[in-house]
Amino acid sequence: MLRIKKLCLNTLMFSVCLSLSVSLFASEYKIIHAGTLLFDARDKPLNTQSVIVKDSEILEIKSGYSAKSDINITDGDTVSVIDLSEHFVMAGLIDAHVHITGDSDRRDSRLDILYKSEAERAVMAVPNARNKLLAGYTTIRNVGGDRNIVIGLRDGIKNGAIHGPRMLVATDSISPTGGHGDTNGYKPGLIESGSSICDGIGDCQRAVRQQIKNGADLIKYVATGGVMSNIAAGVDQQFSDEEQRAIVATAHSMGRKVAAHAHGTNGINAALRAGVDSIEHGSYLNDESIELFKESGAYLVPTLSVAEWAVKEAAKPDTQFPPSVVAKASVVGVQTIKGLSQAYKAGVKIALGTDFSGDKHMASKREMVLLKSAGMAEKDILIAATVNGADLLGLSEEIGTLEMGKSADMVAYTENPLENIDTMLDPTFVMARGRIAE
Repeated sequence: MLRIKKLCLNTLMFSVCLSLSVSLFASEYKIIHAGTLLFDARDKPLNTQSVIVKDSEILEIKSGYSAKSDINITDGDTVSVIDLSEHFVMAGLIDAHVHITGDSDRRDSRLDILYKSEAERAVMAVPNARNKLLAGYTTIRNVGGDRNIVIGLRDGIKNGAIHGPRMLVATDSISPTGGHGDTNGYKPGLIESGSSICDGIGDCQRAVRQQIKNGADLIKYVATGGVMSNIAAGVDQQFSDEEQRAIVATAHSMGRKVAAHAHGTNGINAALRAGVDSIEHGSYLNDESIELFKESGAYLVPTLSVAEWAVKEAAKPDTQFPPSVVAKASVVGVQTIKGLSQAYKAGVKIALGTDFSGDKHMASKREMVLLKSAGMAEKDILIAATVNGADLLGLSEEIGTLEMGKSADMVAYTENPLENIDTMLDPTFVMARGRIAE
């Protein structure tokens, strides 16, 4: 009797272990029926296609509409069909310039650093990430923000605890003392500037290494003054040529790409000569800038939607901007659009970036419409938002196109954006790493 009970117990344990093992290794298949599918923004779309997703990756893409029975499954696997036969499906969008922790819509947002804890600001960032995903962006590059928050958010999304876009983060923006990335406008001594503020070659090398130590995927520095900083210092070069070369060389030696915030001509050209991978904004670029772009292969990330917003906000009688910001916003915002138009006509590589934060993440869908109004063709806009973004981020093997083995990142629209770019204002379906955004 004792042997029988023991045998039954052992059999039961084996049964439990076996069922746990099946559950643990079961796969989830999704078959997306795409009425029109754009595999690669550089190519023509095809009709009546099936994208077969296994867990988080694309398993296969087939002509025609596959059925559940076409999937070779094992015990515990699940298969579902998603009907997008009336939709246009393409690779998920990439925003190469985001500040996911910001909340600049609120008039008192500058006070958050004084009265909101890091934990409270982190909680605010979670819905920002979700909104960005719902807007169609499955990958973002966060170019400056609360260090611990953006790293925690990045890692939480990566391990599945939070549903949001894949993130590459630059932690703190590197700035000279009193520059665009410093804490200007507050009472002296009230807020510490932090380890990202540097002056001189050696100090700038230290700042880059510190950001990498802190967990930065890339380095972002301010080559020039900026619009939104509360200091009347203009928008031209702030770091010296030598400091910029030191920043870029140090970052590259440690395997990190470099994004340079740059509005003024001298700062743009100094950053390009230093070897940066991208110029953010590029408002006052000139013919020399264009030659430097093309020689180096650097990308321009123009951020038109935030430029448009800044111009409109600066013109309001009750604007939230302080006087030093109003004086810059009304001029630089318009110039950013002109700079993009000039660069595009000359063949400079463009990657999409919005520079949006807070509640404006849903409005960042407007970036594609503004790129069109600045003269970009629809095909080139989609390339900038997918293929070029992936290349700039160093993730072309994983995202940017829909191919077997790549991440299952997709967005769908009711119309073909190659014929009507306005359809990108309202995505009907978003999938990130095989998971449907809700």
